[in-house]
Amino acid sequence: MKQIKLSVNEEKTRVCRVPEDTFDFLGYTFGRYYSPKTGRAYLGTRPSRKSVRRVIERLHAETDRRTGLLDTAVIVQRINRLLQGWAGYFCLGPVSKSYRAIDRYTIRRLRRWLCCKHKVGSHGYTRFPDAYFYTRLGLVCLRPLTRTRPWATA
Repeated sequence: MKQIKLSVNEEKTRVCRVPEDTFDFLGYTFGRYYSPKTGRAYLGTRPSRKSVRRVIERLHAETDRRTGLLDTAVIVQRINRLLQGWAGYFCLGPVSKSYRAIDRYTIRRLRRWLCCKHKVGSHGYTRFPDAYFYTRLGLVCLRPLTRTRPWATA
């Protein structure tokens, strides 16, 4: 390790017994999971909570009040790029729950941003239904992506 000038981070390094414990590495959580169809245990991966929290923070920043003067198409384009890149990296393991949570947060946050932009006093569910975001604005929905990847369903 000293020859290639690397050192071990003592705070992050620990011994982990994989079937009982889980560990995070490169944005994934490795550990024991159970198949929803058969109930059998297997060793696998899923996106870590920290990586889901980070993408939610970035979505929050993209739909901040300071971006209220930008065009809606620009904001949706930025969000689509963010979601497609995140989903492209986190496509291994049972990702359905993570995708669903991110989709719900994206719709809620974008609806709130549009209500502030257009000065709508309500929550905007009738003026901006979910279908409006996917059909009219072209927002990417992550949930259907799990159907095209057989290893991503859970």
